[in-house]
Amino acid sequence: MIEAQTRENAADKPLTSVMEDYLEAIFDLSQDKKVIRVKDIARRMDVKMPTVTSMLKTLNERGMVHYEKYEYIELTREGFEVGSEMRRRHELLREFLTEILRVEPATADEDACKMEHALSPATLDSLTDFIEFIRTCPRTGESWLNYFEEYRLHGRRPEKCQARSTSFSCEFKHQIDPAEVGRGTDDAE
Repeated sequence: MIEAQTRENAADKPLTSVMEDYLEAIFDLSQDKKVIRVKDIARRMDVKMPTVTSMLKTLNERGMVHYEKYEYIELTREGFEVGSEMRRRHELLREFLTEILRVEPATADEDACKMEHALSPATLDSLTDFIEFIRTCPRTGESWLNYFEEYRLHGRRPEKCQARSTSFSCEFKHQIDPAEVGRGTDDAE
């Protein structure tokens, strides 16, 4: 009876960022291994085994993992959902930081780990849309991202912006179907 109450009280509290990190690590390990041990998590998280054991007890109380001392660790359905969501967030943020903002991979990985806990689902959805937008809109591609990097290094140069705008216009005109060129804007969609 007391154990059930403890579990209910623990489940009412939100997960901490450290708990989410553990669930993400266990999720990642579960993708590569059939069985997960305390030492696997300790190695992955770069912490001592007693630290892992303590966290596993907490996660077990919250219904996120199945854990018994000296046994293998398994995520519950809820733990799996949290771990996989944290992995999705981490990948999305790391991708944005490295591919769009051109942050060094090691720094991007660290920052993504910090950010994944703080952003709302709505913000992450918007970020996902933004990444897709800049990948699929005509004014994207590798050169556009290189221009962004140059802007960050040297600041705004109007003459370069004008030259790129003219170049973009020419390239875009060649991409349009010749039948569309003569149409007015009223016929579009």
